[in-house]
Amino acid sequence: MIPLLHDFSDARVLVFGGGPVGARKARRFDREAEVVVVAPEFADADFGDATLECASPDPAAVPDWLDRIEPALVVAATDETAVNAAVETAAEERGMLVNRADHAGDRAPGNVILPAIARDDPVVVGISTQGHAPAVSGVLREEIETEIGGAGALATFVGDRRERFAERGIDGPHRRDALKAIARSERIRALVADGKTDMAREVAEELLTDIQNETD
Repeated sequence: MIPLLHDFSDARVLVFGGGPVGARKARRFDREAEVVVVAPEFADADFGDATLECASPDPAAVPDWLDRIEPALVVAATDETAVNAAVETAAEERGMLVNRADHAGDRAPGNVILPAIARDDPVVVGISTQGHAPAVSGVLREEIETEIGGAGALATFVGDRRERFAERGIDGPHRRDALKAIARSERIRALVADGKTDMAREVAEELLTDIQNETD
């Protein structure tokens, strides 16, 4: 399996299952997507801003829900194997992405795995064992979260320098080398973390000048 990032802005996600797993899946997507959760009853859990539809579709009724909602992704998170299988089949027939929560290991094309996520926007790190051991993904996420603290601010700073260098016509090789040096600089990282962006920009300019002088 190959990791990808998918933009769900203005898309719909349909979740079958009102238990804790369905709630977790709904929260995962409602930061971007319009989420609809279908279940006969809902656990006392946080479903985010999802729309909750109280219904108990049997396997034969699943395709109608997909046709009405037209989701970009369907999540099968019920405790009924037959319903989950019907969700998977209906999604595959319509070319929709599907995540089946009760499956582990190998999956059919179009099936997606939701990784554990460590986030410090705009930095996002996904960790997956390809469905074999989600607990391991969760533990690794906790470890990585401590490692990427401040990475979001650094990425924003480096992204701004990237735009400024391009506007100034800095050639590609010099620009790439300078941006790598800036991203690796512990001094810049510390300055950005302290909110001293003006000083960080000065250091970035020094690094750019050094790289230009080395190759000229």
